[in-house]
Amino acid sequence: MDNTDTEKRKILFVDDEPKVLDGLERMLRPMRHIWALAFAASGEEALDILKSNHFDVVISDIRMSGINGLQLLSEVKRLYPDTVRIILSGESDRELIMKSINVSHQFFSKPCNTETLKAAIARTGDLSALLQNDSLKALVSRLDSLPSLPSLYIDIMKELQSDYSSINKIGDIISSDIAMTAKILQLANSSYFYLPRHISSPEQAVFLLGLDTVKSLVLSIQVFSWFDNKSLSENYLSQLLNHSMATAQLSKTIARQEKQEQTVVDNSFMAGILHDSGKLVMASCFGDQYGKLASEPEENGFFADTEKEIFGVNHAEAGAYLMGLWGLPNPIIEAIAFHHSPGKSITKKFTPLTAVYLANIIEHEKSGNYTGKSKPGIDYEYLSAMDLKKTNFPVCNVPDLQSTKEMSAYER
Repeated sequence: MDNTDTEKRKILFVDDEPKVLDGLERMLRPMRHIWALAFAASGEEALDILKSNHFDVVISDIRMSGINGLQLLSEVKRLYPDTVRIILSGESDRELIMKSINVSHQFFSKPCNTETLKAAIARTGDLSALLQNDSLKALVSRLDSLPSLPSLYIDIMKELQSDYSSINKIGDIISSDIAMTAKILQLANSSYFYLPRHISSPEQAVFLLGLDTVKSLVLSIQVFSWFDNKSLSENYLSQLLNHSMATAQLSKTIARQEKQEQTVVDNSFMAGILHDSGKLVMASCFGDQYGKLASEPEENGFFADTEKEIFGVNHAEAGAYLMGLWGLPNPIIEAIAFHHSPGKSITKKFTPLTAVYLANIIEHEKSGNYTGKSKPGIDYEYLSAMDLKKTNFPVCNVPDLQSTKEMSAYER
């Protein structure tokens, strides 16, 4: 590639149809000032190109002669784990599509809207800013799933293997688990299954995917996994889950009290469930070293700062990076990334971030998790810019916010 391309995001497109590659090149020509684009007519050619050039993103068709897209992306995952892997395909074979889930981060169907594809590629650049270290990107990018609480994993397996499986029961179990929620939302909001609209809840996702598809995903493709490396105790995982669910419920309540649209309310709830998903990411990547840190009392400083000091990344950044790779909606990614530092967000209006930021502080205060040096400061400048209604301001025993009398609207 040209030496002038060293500072540009490098994108490699792979398709064995020349007309498709020509169309992509024409469509994306206006982006050449910010992206370095390369094109390969086969999986073999793509692997040859990758040997001498590092690419930030590889976008491939599935069905190709010789090395097909699944084989190619599997090799990219193994050899270049920090590279984002996207499928762009007109494939309609459900079994083949499901096999692609564990080798790709996202899936787009042909023909793909130009702006949709541009936005997906641009988003990978935004995510890259969250993790500056390539080795950290590689660790996070190779994750296919996050580990579930063992008891909930057993529950979902039993329900799916039962002759009397219930969509409602399956949806309830998934929505009770951070990892399962993240994965089912990734699948439902991609083009893997051509669902017609944005999906904002696990129950909705299970209903639209259908029982047979969910069974195949879990039992055959194994899109869920359980925590078997023991780096985090089951007690810690239970506490994490309880905190996440409580934060989600309060986030939804705050958004409703602030008269937000239903989409914001739904995304606030989902962001609440997923805001600490990065702790599962960190445990998956760093094992016992992270487990030891997580098990220690937060007496020596704010936990996210300690994570950053030891690992070069904190759970907010790691969680947002993986959820972004998986294609979850931007408002949810923003809430995960900045739930400890909302002032870093460029959005200066009420969003799910606002709800999750407040709910997280309140729930930690209620549980007594914040003590001494571990207590974060309140970002008053950010909150004042949100124009929250003072009579409905959530406080719940957080003196730094306001008197506790005004929490009543949120506790009904």
